[in-house]
Amino acid sequence: MSFFIKHKWIIRLALIGGIIGYGYYFFIGCTSGRCVITSKPINCSLYGVLMGAFLGDLIKNKKK
Repeated sequence: MSFFIKHKWIIRLALIGGIIGYGYYFFIGCTSGRCVITSKPINCSLYGVLMGAFLGDLIKNKKK
């Protein structure tokens, strides 16, 4: 349980990033299928999770 408390910013922003990534795929996406990231929902969601986790880690380090 202490892991989740210690890394709460990373986890929160990773989840938000995944939701935003899926939203980007759903509303904008790639109609031709040639786009590597936005052509599939899993790729777009994972990219959002990764960017959210990076942002969460940045915020966590700034608070120290």
